[in-house]
Amino acid sequence: MMYGYVWDTTTPLTFAISILPILGIGLMVTLKAAAVGFAIALVLGLVLALMRRSRIKAISWSVACFTEFVRDTPLLVQLFFLYYVLPDFGIVLPAFMTGALALGLQYSAYTSEVYRGGIDAVQRGQWEAATALNMSKLLTYRDVVIPQMIPRIVPALGNYLVSMLKETPVLSVVTVLDMLGLANMIGERTFDYLVPLSMVGLIFLPMTLICSAIIHTVEKALPKSGIPLR
Repeated sequence: MMYGYVWDTTTPLTFAISILPILGIGLMVTLKAAAVGFAIALVLGLVLALMRRSRIKAISWSVACFTEFVRDTPLLVQLFFLYYVLPDFGIVLPAFMTGALALGLQYSAYTSEVYRGGIDAVQRGQWEAATALNMSKLLTYRDVVIPQMIPRIVPALGNYLVSMLKETPVLSVVTVLDMLGLANMIGERTFDYLVPLSMVGLIFLPMTLICSAIIHTVEKALPKSGIPLR
C-alpha cells in the first residue's frame, strides 16, 4: 500500500494495473522536473552563449572553461555535489529543486553551444546590415539574429529535451520520488521488481515518442528564413 492505493499481485497484469495510479504520481514529478530543468537550461544556456561571445577574454575564457567542465563531468556527480556539499556552505535546497537545478546546469552547457552555433550560422551580411542601420546590439539580436536562429536550433534543443526527460530517473538517488523512485519502493515492498520497472520503461517509450513528434511538427511549421518576433 502506498499513497492510499492497494496493489494486487495476483497476476502480473493485475499488478501492473493496480500500480499504474502510483506511477502516475511519479510521472507528474518526472514531467515537472524535466520542465523546470529545461527552462533553466534554455535561459542559462543563452546567457552563457552571449557571454562566450564577449570581447573580454577573461569572460569568454571563464565561460568556455565552465561549459567544458560541466559537459565533461557526470550528471550524478554534480547532483551529489549540489545535494550533499552545498549544505556545508549553508545552501540547502529541497530535493526536487536540487534535481531540477542539476539537470538545468548540466544541459545549459549543451544548449549554450546550440545557441552559439545558431548565432554563428546567421550570415555575416545580416550583421553588417544591422550595423549599417545603426542598430544597437539589443535590437540586432532581437530583430535580426534571434528570428533567424530559432528555426536552426529547434531540432537540437528538442533532442536535448528528450534526452533530459530520459535522465530524470537519476533524481531518485537524492530522494526525489519520480517514477523510478516509486517503482523501486514498490519492488522493495513486493519483492517483484520486474513489473514496476517494466512499467516505467513502457511509460517512458510513448512519452518520448510523443515529445519527438511534437518537436518534429514544430520544426516543420517554422519558416526556414526565420520567424518575426513582432
